[in-house]
Amino acid sequence: MFLVNNLKILGLESSCDDTAAAIIDSKHTILSNVVITQDQEHILYQGVVPEIAARSHLTNIKRAIDQTLIESNLSFSDIDAIAATCGPGLIGGVIVGSMYGKALSSTLKKPFIAINHLEGHALTARFTDNVDFPYLLLLVSGGHCQFVFVESLGKYKILGQTLDDAVGEAFDKVAKTMGLGFPGGPIIERLAANGNPYRFNFPRPIINQKNSNMSFSGLKTAVKMQVDSLGNLQMQDMCDIAASFQQAVCDVLVMKTKFAIKQYEELCPKLSNGKKLVVSGGAAANKQIRSNLNDLCLNIGYNFVAPPIKLCTDNAVMIAFAGLERLRNDIINDMSFCPRARWSLEELS
Repeated sequence: MFLVNNLKILGLESSCDDTAAAIIDSKHTILSNVVITQDQEHILYQGVVPEIAARSHLTNIKRAIDQTLIESNLSFSDIDAIAATCGPGLIGGVIVGSMYGKALSSTLKKPFIAINHLEGHALTARFTDNVDFPYLLLLVSGGHCQFVFVESLGKYKILGQTLDDAVGEAFDKVAKTMGLGFPGGPIIERLAANGNPYRFNFPRPIINQKNSNMSFSGLKTAVKMQVDSLGNLQMQDMCDIAASFQQAVCDVLVMKTKFAIKQYEELCPKLSNGKKLVVSGGAAANKQIRSNLNDLCLNIGYNFVAPPIKLCTDNAVMIAFAGLERLRNDIINDMSFCPRARWSLEELS
């Protein structure tokens, strides 16, 4: 075991379009949390452009680290280890963060921990709510949507996942279809608050298949067809489309969560304290998704856990905490660890 009274971990996150740095300690205190967004750089394209994202990470990474040290009133000498996202994600950004982390580790002679971005999301609830293993995880983000049996640190089994678009990706594409801008998730959610969720009967793809796989591409296409059919959209049309789309997504997630819970309980037949559904990832910031899943859990006797919204979207706190968890278990990496664009949670087992 890595024994220090109060470890301080620097986390670095750069897998998509946010450059983030954070410092936490082993008492689960956030000492600093810096996120530099690139929304204005990508808004013209209504989506993330990988080349632009990578160049922005290169520009922003040092500034994020400097700022996180200032906010925490610490220096590099106070840091006990560096944890950096090494995948999955847009490889240009992943390389920037991982190489910067390795350089700091080598220069400071401190341990380097390569973090799977998805594991960062998977473990966040252990940081915020002290959730014990095992638990069922619904990871919903811009690039991933999957149900995961979280047995212990590094032991994950994917029970079901999207067969095409992720939830966050579907929100972004629907927003783009209506010319609403980027990122689409928060815009759709704001419009939906003033809309009729039952005006348009959008499909709930593969909702009756008795498994926890999901599909959102057909739903996205149905929204586009409705937009094209209406022609010149009025504000109420946009609100109703947003609300009807969001309701369809929630219905799919709730129904598929029921199937995932059955799979989970087959793997853990003796659940004394394991009746927990953890929801994380950027799309878990959506209030209706959280509310609908919480209602489901209340009805079936499960504990519903969702991190604070600021820790659902991409951040370096979760990366630092995943690093802390691994460091506590003597899991560190050497400089030969290669960043990767694709990296399944199951590969960590």
